[in-house]
Amino acid sequence: MNIVKIDTKAPFRLSPNLFMQFAEPLGTADSSIDAAWDFLHEKWQDKAIEMVKKLNPPMIRWGGCFASYYHWKDAVGPQSGRKPMYNLCWDGVYLNQVGTAEIAELARMVQAEMLFCVNFESDGRKHWAYPKPGLDLCGTAQEAAEWVRYCNDPDDPLRKSHGFDQPFNVRYWQIGNETSYVPDGFSSKENAATAKRFVKELLKADPGIKLILWGDGSNEEWQGRFNEGKNSYWAEEVIEAAGDGADYIAFHNHWCQNSGYETLYGTNFRLDADATWQKLLEGTVDFENRIGYMRRSVEPYGKKLAMTEAHMIPLGKHRGDILSTWGAGAAYARCANVIQRNGDILDIATLADFMGNRWQNNAIMLPTPANSSCAYFLPAGTIMQWFSEKSGDHALAANCENSDVDIAVSRRDDRIFVHAVNLNRTQAQKLTFQIAGAEAVPVAIQEIKADILDEITVITPELFTPQEVKPNADGSYTLPGAGVAVLEFKTAE
Repeated sequence: MNIVKIDTKAPFRLSPNLFMQFAEPLGTADSSIDAAWDFLHEKWQDKAIEMVKKLNPPMIRWGGCFASYYHWKDAVGPQSGRKPMYNLCWDGVYLNQVGTAEIAELARMVQAEMLFCVNFESDGRKHWAYPKPGLDLCGTAQEAAEWVRYCNDPDDPLRKSHGFDQPFNVRYWQIGNETSYVPDGFSSKENAATAKRFVKELLKADPGIKLILWGDGSNEEWQGRFNEGKNSYWAEEVIEAAGDGADYIAFHNHWCQNSGYETLYGTNFRLDADATWQKLLEGTVDFENRIGYMRRSVEPYGKKLAMTEAHMIPLGKHRGDILSTWGAGAAYARCANVIQRNGDILDIATLADFMGNRWQNNAIMLPTPANSSCAYFLPAGTIMQWFSEKSGDHALAANCENSDVDIAVSRRDDRIFVHAVNLNRTQAQKLTFQIAGAEAVPVAIQEIKADILDEITVITPELFTPQEVKPNADGSYTLPGAGVAVLEFKTAE
């Protein structure tokens, strides 16, 4: 029997934005935004909105690589006047039917905060800034500042001419997206110097906004630097250049995609369940180390982190068939616990790519055509929706004597929430609890129990829905092998 000891004194407050969603038009790679949009009636698809409301994201981020060649003015005003654009990263043409006002409407419908990524001089990538003669897709600091005014200035004439008297009040703005991931973009010093100029212009447009600056380094070198005890010089340089203008430092966290994870590629994961499980858990360690690397890079400066993209992406069909399995779901659950345990410095985070009709690292899978079948949560979406709903606003310290059980604990008012993940694929773990000032018997338990190779599809959309269970007669709880559970306790206060 394993004892979980919980300290009811909260060490830090948790941000409400730890399970935000990231929206980006993905062209021919995944219909994403277009699959959620009703072009005939110029509104969001009903099924998409229904699922987004269930997901209940605290924040919606608009941008990504797409932002590096995006002119926001092409996607505002009457639909008939929108200017189509080349989707250079994801191929195809984007019609810009969804732009600033439509994202603001989606955020209003689901009561989510907004985060917009500006065109950061195409992140220094000339092939995106000037893809062919006569086509200029480079975004300036002045253009970004005009977007801030369009969204936030109560008297902005352009927005008012488009029929929106009230501002959209976009408080969070990201400057730079994956700027460090390719060698033909800005260098770290160019990133820092350009960010400083953008910070000045954006704060001039609205001094009350929160700015997120790119501080990640090369995808190929972070692990080596982490193991050598080094920090991200990208983070250090941009913080020193921007000073107080840097509220958050952005980084992305993509795991299981590099050499060593071939077990998870394609359909290889079906060949050996034990090997697959071990590689999934190794991936969660990489995920945790990436956060640790960025954490120690910004801590000396007193800055917060924004993990504005994160997902598992092993090679395979639509970013990997394994992403539809319960094994991925359990791994995502451990990653969600890692996020919470780092909530003292990590303020914005995600684990998926929101919604679409193809990619299996989305939170929501949409049907195409829209009325052909149902929408459903992929495992990453299930974990984010569940853990977000059943979570507190203050982290609690906790310890489990068994290293096979991964625990994160939080508190809201008189409720304590325990998120438990069994890292042992086959052996169940019997848990008892010690909580100062609280009854140590859970008042509610939800769990997901499944084989790690079970896959969710449109035929079984409820396969990974959490189920209500009861504690054992002695007040303990038995966590199934590879199982995930959320337990609630009631305090005496």
